[in-house]
Amino acid sequence: MNFETLVFYFLASILLFAGLRVVTARHPVHAALFLVLAFFTGAGLWLLLEAEFLAITLVLVYIGAVMVLFLFVVMMLNLNIEKMRQGFWDNLPLAAFVGILMAIEMTLVLTVAGRTVGSASVSHAGGYSNTKELGRLLYTDYVYPFELAAVILLVAIVAAIAITLRRRPGTKHQDPAWQVSVKREDRVRLVSMPAEKKGE
Repeated sequence: MNFETLVFYFLASILLFAGLRVVTARHPVHAALFLVLAFFTGAGLWLLLEAEFLAITLVLVYIGAVMVLFLFVVMMLNLNIEKMRQGFWDNLPLAAFVGILMAIEMTLVLTVAGRTVGSASVSHAGGYSNTKELGRLLYTDYVYPFELAAVILLVAIVAAIAITLRRRPGTKHQDPAWQVSVKREDRVRLVSMPAEKKGE
């Protein structure tokens, strides 16, 4: 067992522990912080696979943006934790069954992939860029799934805006078309008044 394998098992054990604590932590802020730890260890695993671009993207996008947003939302909403935990034990058998089923599926996928692919590491040349290779794969072999994912995300954004958009009667709003079409004569009125003399 070499040093790289030891680092892999160390990071993988931390990732499993953090993922378990995400779903078992009582406080939402603690669960979000454990999710940050899981993302960091996941980025370490990406580094072991020589995927530096994906690792730094995971750190910058998910930890630097998404998780900060989650933490702000969780801390500002003042959630009722006891009300959220109602029905936890009622749904535990179904959740445990689904979790065990997913673990069996992942084990089967890893064992089949280990037999077909093998565990030999691939060495790359000095000028190899995994960012360039990822872009080449996305825009050649996987261009249609990539575009399909982009369309689905666009539809999700439009749907989220449509769901949260509410027309409230009595609220003041602006009409940009009416503001642009206004002329000077509609706003300014010149009044001709005779001059007044002092003493009159």
